[in-house]
Amino acid sequence: MDDSQYDEFGNYIGPELASSSEDEEEESGVEQGFGEAASASEDGDSDNEPGPLAMVRQVEQSMTQIVLHEDKQYYPDAEEVYGPDVEALVQEEDTQPLTEPIVAPVTQRKFQVDEEAQMPDTTYTKEFLVDILGYPAMVRNIAVAGHLHHGKTALLDVLVAATHTWPEWDRAAPVATPTAKMRWPGDRAFGYTDVHQLERQRAIGLKTMPISLVAQTTKGKSYALNILDAPGHSNFIDEVAASLRMADGVVIVVDAVEGVMSGTERAIQAAMREGLDIVLVVNKVDRLIIELKLPPEDAYFKLKLTIEEVNSAIAACPQAASSMRLSPELGNVCFASAAFGWCFSLGSFASHYVDAWQMPIAPRELARRLWGDIYYHSERGTFMRKRAKDGKQARRSFVHFILEPLYKLFAQVVAEDEPTLRQTIDSLGIRLRKEDYALDARSLLRRVLCQFFGPPTGLVDMCAAHVKSPVANAAAKAERLYMGQMDSAVAVAMRECDSEGPLVIAIAKQYPSSDASQFYALGRILSGHIQTGQKVRVLGEGFAPGDDEDMAVATVSDAWIYCSRYKIPVSGLGAGAWVLLGGVDASISKTATIVDMDVAEADLAIVRPLQLPSDAVIKIAVEPVVPTELPKMLSGLRKIGKSYPLVQTRVEESGEHIVLGSGELYLDCIMHDLRCMYSEIEIKIADPVVAFRETVSETSAIKVFGDSPNGKNRLTIIAEPVEQGIAEDIESGKVQLSWPARQVGQFFEANHGWDILAGRSIWAFGPGENGPNILSDDTLPGETDKSRLRSVRDSIKQGFQWAAREGPLCDEPMRNTRFRILSAQLAESAIHRGGGQIIPAARRVCYSSFLTAEPRLMEPVSFVEIQAPADCVSSVYTVLGRRRGHVTHDAPKPGSPMYMIKALVPTIDSSGLETDLRTFTRGQAFCQQFFDHWQAVPGDPLDKETVLRPLEPSSGQQLARDFMLKTRRRKGLSDDVSIDKFIDDPTLRDVVREFQQ
Repeated sequence: MDDSQYDEFGNYIGPELASSSEDEEEESGVEQGFGEAASASEDGDSDNEPGPLAMVRQVEQSMTQIVLHEDKQYYPDAEEVYGPDVEALVQEEDTQPLTEPIVAPVTQRKFQVDEEAQMPDTTYTKEFLVDILGYPAMVRNIAVAGHLHHGKTALLDVLVAATHTWPEWDRAAPVATPTAKMRWPGDRAFGYTDVHQLERQRAIGLKTMPISLVAQTTKGKSYALNILDAPGHSNFIDEVAASLRMADGVVIVVDAVEGVMSGTERAIQAAMREGLDIVLVVNKVDRLIIELKLPPEDAYFKLKLTIEEVNSAIAACPQAASSMRLSPELGNVCFASAAFGWCFSLGSFASHYVDAWQMPIAPRELARRLWGDIYYHSERGTFMRKRAKDGKQARRSFVHFILEPLYKLFAQVVAEDEPTLRQTIDSLGIRLRKEDYALDARSLLRRVLCQFFGPPTGLVDMCAAHVKSPVANAAAKAERLYMGQMDSAVAVAMRECDSEGPLVIAIAKQYPSSDASQFYALGRILSGHIQTGQKVRVLGEGFAPGDDEDMAVATVSDAWIYCSRYKIPVSGLGAGAWVLLGGVDASISKTATIVDMDVAEADLAIVRPLQLPSDAVIKIAVEPVVPTELPKMLSGLRKIGKSYPLVQTRVEESGEHIVLGSGELYLDCIMHDLRCMYSEIEIKIADPVVAFRETVSETSAIKVFGDSPNGKNRLTIIAEPVEQGIAEDIESGKVQLSWPARQVGQFFEANHGWDILAGRSIWAFGPGENGPNILSDDTLPGETDKSRLRSVRDSIKQGFQWAAREGPLCDEPMRNTRFRILSAQLAESAIHRGGGQIIPAARRVCYSSFLTAEPRLMEPVSFVEIQAPADCVSSVYTVLGRRRGHVTHDAPKPGSPMYMIKALVPTIDSSGLETDLRTFTRGQAFCQQFFDHWQAVPGDPLDKETVLRPLEPSSGQQLARDFMLKTRRRKGLSDDVSIDKFIDDPTLRDVVREFQQ
């Protein structure tokens, strides 16, 4: 090792480098050259001839000058790169938060499917659809409703596939659910009206979606069908109500195996309340053949039983009439298998027979003989009412002409090989491609049956014949919905469906754009003609003549015909059509009425708001994770209120933002839209709770009076419970205070046994116009100055409304309570009995009389319908018993292997019920639940002797006290509910205290 290459510490330094003499010479030469150049420049004139010496001088300066660090330029500046015309902004500090990327990825806000870029091809031109909508007699406005998974969306898919170019449907495998796996892995087909991303993820309809198309009858006549596909889940009954508001008739879709379910009954009841025509489609007939494997004769009786169940549900409604009976021979019943793409009525099937076999009989006459106890003798070729003695020769006509050929066709396609099958279908005039024979049995069945039955002309025949046109139903629609004077010019135009009359549009639903940045309003034109660019008045639900607070002026920016996945732009539409409007949604909360600017203010009136058959009883508290994002959440909540008809949002006194909905799935969809679509922030929620109601169980034991703040007015009121059924009549609108007092008195006298004077003395319902509480005047003229009492009537009503909206127990609304004014001592001077004196006095005396009438707490109760096999019934009973539920009906479903269990469960205990049922029954039980009624909670909420143990569930008589205390604590109220703060007179306070003890 050479020690010279290392220092004294052992570090390697390498060998010494010898200096090059050539380098030294070059350096000296350069220095000498620089010196000569400098002397030459001094002698000569260097300014005129730059020459090489000047260049050398520049090199010398650039190599020898000192450049500061801040003056160094490693990269070109923005001006050199982009030019002097571009403004460059330089920030000395980083203002971008770490949570945001330096270069954000390009995000595309699109929350639903649309085909606006390229509209699908149709069997008709879009111009023809727009033109035919101008003839209301050729239009049918229809809503499709029924129970969950009974095939409503799939039935519409059959219509869409017959009129639209839809490759996805042609390739999809036939299944009974809205979502179908296709032949290629990862490829899926969805219902045409399932456009929301959540609908596609859950494979369930969540929104009412419209579609307009032109379809032909069996005779080739074209009709424009405006159809609304309503969801079948029990939580979304508000969407069904919105769809029925737009329609003139409803198509009830029923599963041939399951029959009438709770969703079917609720849809029928809603349609009867709206006065709509009802027609029936018995869907999933293929299940009788493939799943149940019933013989043709038994399948006939199963179909007949299903139809009779629907007739029984219609007959159970108060509005039922004998003319509403459904039966196939009447033409208002169709049979379908939407999964396999076919639908027929007896008329369309009879036409198929007559055309194919050249039968010497009219199709209508043959159709009348294809249902019921009518038999066909094959040897004689005649129909008969009774079966012949040789029963083998006479077969029931429906079985002989329809079911047996259908069964044979199913058997041939499923069982036979290709040569035999080819011969069979060729004889039927069905043409298949060679590759179709390689498909699986279900896909091949769809190809064969679609060609055998052809387009769903039977469904179009049924709708055209048994659903009224907008012109024929205009008078009934106007009388039912319009809240103005029926002899006005606006009402006359609505009753005649006059396109030349004043413009009136009933807005029933709002839809977000694909990026959720704005809303469009879907409405039905009751009269007049709408055009883009037209200035209109938008009347909200709170509009009243003389009060234009809930009225706004807007300009219609766009108008479309809404077809779910695409929109057809139009310049205008006339009466009887459905139109989607843009630019008018700013002032609309739920529903609205759009009228022309030319309508006189005296004739302005609104269309009746939606009457929802269910209450929003489940509520959650929401707040943003980042408090500074509260404005975004509030904006999102306003948009949620536009999108969901039933949802309610409010702010409690504690500052909580409360969202009320009809069920778990309903609230889950709301939170998805709020987080992902409308606010796009992180939101945390509290555990779900239920809304309560406050009521009384007895009449006030003593007369309670209250004084005004100035001590110059005194009101005496008592509280008492109202009879059963009155609250429901008020809420449903069967009785209204807008009627004359004589008519109100006659209603209560005839229906509830009241004295006619008691009925005529009713002042108000509350809270709101249709609240389930009553304020009545029972004062005597000899004891009370009636003229003074009438002068403060509005103030007393406002105090009553305030008290009914926020009860004394836990700030929940009151229910089933009647307040009777017994006496009123009022000041002589009007200035001493103003609203500031009377309103708080009326509220306090309502509270004090309420607390002396045995107050009770009411909770919502849910109706639960459970389908399960027979061996799972015991497990269902176990789950219901743990949740304070009790079974009201338990029976097997006729013609089906399932048991039907109906039960009532308190809503507060129903959270997670469906999960428990599936766990205990290993996924074999399926339930639907919805709000049914209110019932009193066991126990006295004011009983301070009730012992509540922490961290232990209450039971029995402890429930009322437990619910009240927890609700008050959640709202930030004190635990004590004392009547002392509502009574000023010490003597009366002592009497009440002794009475309560």
